[in-house]
Amino acid sequence: MECGDDRQTRKKMKRKYSVILGNLGNTRDRFCSGYKDNPDSFTMLKRAAKIPHVTGIELVGTWDIRPDNVREMKKLLSELGLECVSIIPDLFADKRCPMLNIWPGQDGYDYLLCADYERERTWLCAAIAKLAREFPRLRFSLEYKPKEPRTHSYLARMADTLLLAQETGRPNVGVTIDTGHAFVGGENVGEAIVLAKRAGQKLFHMHFNDNHAMWDDDMIVGTVHSVCYIEMLYWLDRCGYTGWLSMDQYPYREEATDAIGESILWLRQFDRILQKHRKEIDSLVTGNDAVATSSFLRQILV
Repeated sequence: MECGDDRQTRKKMKRKYSVILGNLGNTRDRFCSGYKDNPDSFTMLKRAAKIPHVTGIELVGTWDIRPDNVREMKKLLSELGLECVSIIPDLFADKRCPMLNIWPGQDGYDYLLCADYERERTWLCAAIAKLAREFPRLRFSLEYKPKEPRTHSYLARMADTLLLAQETGRPNVGVTIDTGHAFVGGENVGEAIVLAKRAGQKLFHMHFNDNHAMWDDDMIVGTVHSVCYIEMLYWLDRCGYTGWLSMDQYPYREEATDAIGESILWLRQFDRILQKHRKEIDSLVTGNDAVATSSFLRQILV
């Protein structure tokens, strides 16, 4: 399935912005067990509702949503006018959400000659396939990352994640792109978006953050890879993505709601540039003239 020039898929898409609720809580690393206080989920939810343009929330199963609070969480989401975009399971997730975002962080290896790549990939594929078979009305979106906490992750890049999604044989298994993970993996996110489209509209979800392409720093969107975000929004539109743009950050020292709000404002600014100059960008993409593209970017970023 190719990304063509169909006008229907190239019209301005209405952007939907969401945030992972845990991003508003405590942050920690291996040097410090807590940079901030950790408010309860309901307090964080009320804070999230105050971030401009946020209309969706991702909840972490067993952290934010549990059998004992699911009714209250559903009620508060409704009162605040927020939609549950997906649940990221820790060990268990409530099936009321239409999508589960799965990041298999421990599925990988650290040392050579210590892992049976074939058998362990088979196990991973079988587990995802069984989940997808048991819950056909849910979508299971696989979030890839090249490393951390393992030195090598089995779902490391778009191509190997698409391969596993196709090996499950289930139409409700797709892929989540985390922009920071892709940068660390040396990917061009625009190209990764096209790969997912060509595999049969397998891009289910998007997580946005930024880094210096060495580690998953989860920084404010656009503070490093500005041009990349213009291009990826272009390809999201051209490939017909209508899903959520979800912020996934880890603001260690910044005020969380402000940092996440900045990311959304950056994305909206990049989107304004795209919509204003769409025909010019179309021409640049087909023209394959690096100097002309450089000149265009220099002028619009003044």
